[in-house]
Amino acid sequence: MTSVTRFAPSPNGLLHVGHALSAIIAHDVARKNGGRFLLRIEDIDVARRRPEYVSAIFEDLNWLGLSWEEPVLVQSEHFSEYLAAADRLIQMGLLYPCFASRSEIAAAADPEKTDPDGTPIYPGLWRGASAENVGQRMAAGESPALRLNMDGALQALKAKRGDKPLTFVEVAEDGRQETRTAEPHRWGDAIIVRKEVPASYHLSVVVDDARQGVTHVTRGQDLLPATDLQRLLQELLDLPEPVYSHHRLIKWSNGLKLSKSNQDMGLRALRAEGATADDIRRVIFS
Repeated sequence: MTSVTRFAPSPNGLLHVGHALSAIIAHDVARKNGGRFLLRIEDIDVARRRPEYVSAIFEDLNWLGLSWEEPVLVQSEHFSEYLAAADRLIQMGLLYPCFASRSEIAAAADPEKTDPDGTPIYPGLWRGASAENVGQRMAAGESPALRLNMDGALQALKAKRGDKPLTFVEVAEDGRQETRTAEPHRWGDAIIVRKEVPASYHLSVVVDDARQGVTHVTRGQDLLPATDLQRLLQELLDLPEPVYSHHRLIKWSNGLKLSKSNQDMGLRALRAEGATADDIRRVIFS
């Protein structure tokens, strides 16, 4: 099988060496196997995306010596595809509108029950709401988020797969493969379509990976739990299952991971200080 990998940054900040690790691993896996390396701009966060960051992504990756196929997929140009996928879930009865604010959710949620991101599990404030209540809020001009009814989704999964567990293949940096069991229930009724954007990270990622024929997803260990929910969406939407590789995170000596918002170890800053692409490879693979 020809490997198709991708690097999918969000243009809401400058790339740092952690991003370089993801991009280089994905690039090298594809090139080693005679495969294809894709670049995708994940800019569904329309409030934070900046065109100058898109340009900086291209510049930094070129400086690292990476090349990719054209055209580059830009997510903000494909909202209709994400809505079509969401509509399939609606037709299956698996999405419901939610108008609850963050403060309302925080007040009602059990602080002891959190999702893998550390956010309190959604307490079901709008699960089972009447059409009248939903209509009143929409008539008032409010836009809801669409949440996944996790219990219903797991029932639909069981109807398709029986007792066969939901799994994914994880490939370690040394090439060893391990089949792991996905645990999507840990996310509760996750948001699939956001209030302000006709998509979410989880929905757009699985739709785009399928559309682009991605066979190998390479990303940091901080996104490993996201695989649980994304595997569930792939099964519900009859999308292909890629192989996953969640690499180690590059951290400061105090144990904190690098942050784009703090411009930690930014590639642009390192380049300005005289670093070379070979220097970056030595740092991240040492």
